[in-house]
Amino acid sequence: MTVVAIDGPAGAGKSSVARGVAQELGFTYLDTGAMYRSVALAAAEREADPAEVARSLQMQVGERIVVDGRDVTQQIRAPEVSEAASRIAADPEVREAVVAQQRRLLQDGDWVAEGRDIGTVVAPEAEVKVFLTAEPQERARRRAAELGLDPARVLAEQTIRDERDRTREHSPLEPAPGAVVLDSTHMTLADVVQRIAGLVPGTRR
Repeated sequence: MTVVAIDGPAGAGKSSVARGVAQELGFTYLDTGAMYRSVALAAAEREADPAEVARSLQMQVGERIVVDGRDVTQQIRAPEVSEAASRIAADPEVREAVVAQQRRLLQDGDWVAEGRDIGTVVAPEAEVKVFLTAEPQERARRRAAELGLDPARVLAEQTIRDERDRTREHSPLEPAPGAVVLDSTHMTLADVVQRIAGLVPGTRR
């Protein structure tokens, strides 16, 4: 069993990179952020306590995100869901429930998992830990292009999320001990994928 943990702030390209690394290595990709987004979406739809939802929600996380049998891959990418996910992720009860699900998934097989606290909390024994970042303006530009939004608006919302992630009491966003800090501002997606894949023991790139 091998786990590659990729952490970093919003807009750093973690999802695209992790998906590419998983494909390169033949590993399974785990988008942990999608799990918090799914909880946020379900809590809003049910008008229920996010912690209760997190403890009961049945999630399938892969190329498609399925919640209680419903494909929500597109819905969870909406800006309002992203904002809500950032808020509820600061709730220790929500984090406890979601982290427990993540740890169960990572117990078996080879994984590339990305999020905010994979290397620090979810899988601190991961064989490879990467903290992927980029300059704030570049992260906002990428996110805006992906979602078709105004870069200035994305940057403003991103700044709030970054501060919330860095200062939350439970699992604040920070590089894990021993993590490789990788600034992708001036790197192509392919370059980042190859760099991380090359960190995995037994590979030559």
